[in-house]
Amino acid sequence: MARPRFIPDNMTLLLIAVVATASIFPCTGDVAIGFDWLTTFMIGLLFFMHGAKLSREAVVAGMTHWRLHATVLLCTFAIFPLIGLAAKPLLTYFITPELYLGLLFLCVLPSTVQSSIAFTAVARGNVPAAICAASASNLLGIFLTPLLVGILVVAHNGDGHSSLGSILKIVYQLLLPFVAGQALRPWIGAWIERNKSWLKFVDQSSILLVVYVAFSEAVAQGLWHQVPPTMLVSVLVINAVLLAAIMLITTYGSRRLGFNKEDEITIVFCGSKKSLASGVPMAKVLFSSGAIGMVLLPVMLFHQLQLMVCAVLAQRYGAREEEVQAAVATESGGD
Repeated sequence: MARPRFIPDNMTLLLIAVVATASIFPCTGDVAIGFDWLTTFMIGLLFFMHGAKLSREAVVAGMTHWRLHATVLLCTFAIFPLIGLAAKPLLTYFITPELYLGLLFLCVLPSTVQSSIAFTAVARGNVPAAICAASASNLLGIFLTPLLVGILVVAHNGDGHSSLGSILKIVYQLLLPFVAGQALRPWIGAWIERNKSWLKFVDQSSILLVVYVAFSEAVAQGLWHQVPPTMLVSVLVINAVLLAAIMLITTYGSRRLGFNKEDEITIVFCGSKKSLASGVPMAKVLFSSGAIGMVLLPVMLFHQLQLMVCAVLAQRYGAREEEVQAAVATESGGD
């Protein structure tokens, strides 16, 4: 039996359950300290396994399409943040400064990897280029996201840690495990490929742990008194407008730049998406514990929204490509 479209994916359901659990049974005291140490370990393990999984050969092979990759990176790390900054006077009228901080953090996150590639494949886009573009975005995000947080988020809100301190924490909590995984790939890469379910388990477990600890802290500080349902709706609407804007920019921008349909599809799906998997551990490193819950709310809402919209869009792209191929086949048969 097919899963109804209106039911969110399993990860989203788990996130909702974790937020509900943290709201009712928040961890405090020594338990919270223990969970914090556990999440730090899980995040390091996650980036280690991602380093061991990433194929250098695939990245090198895809780097030849530099115009496409430059366009995706420009959308991810320049146009997205500029939209967030330009909209600040309007956004802060509807939401609190803390939620705007989360939206700005969302704007500087790297693209997703798995879902960007999956949607590109469904839409019949340039899959090899999507693999390279999404991987490059995540790799560069380890450096660019904390740098942009230091320049934009901290400068405009006065929250978070110092830029130098954030970069150092990124280096030893995220980058070093990633580099270690890359270095050990010749010995453990094959095992990682054969046991992808472990990577998925570590990926999802680390996200759920960070979310539980973050929302426990936020609930203890009165999160749901500060964010009424009407403000959650405001954040969702703002996310929808932000996603629509970047999708229009990537779609028509790629056409104006002369990309073919396959490359356009890749740019749309890689340049318009933001990674929850990268955002959650980075938020833990970059922001104080009391701010993480509020920062992650826009990211979590955007995550679900982008999956729903991209699923529909990918199906439409794919259907159109099938119609074109069928028309070409009919014309060829008639010759």
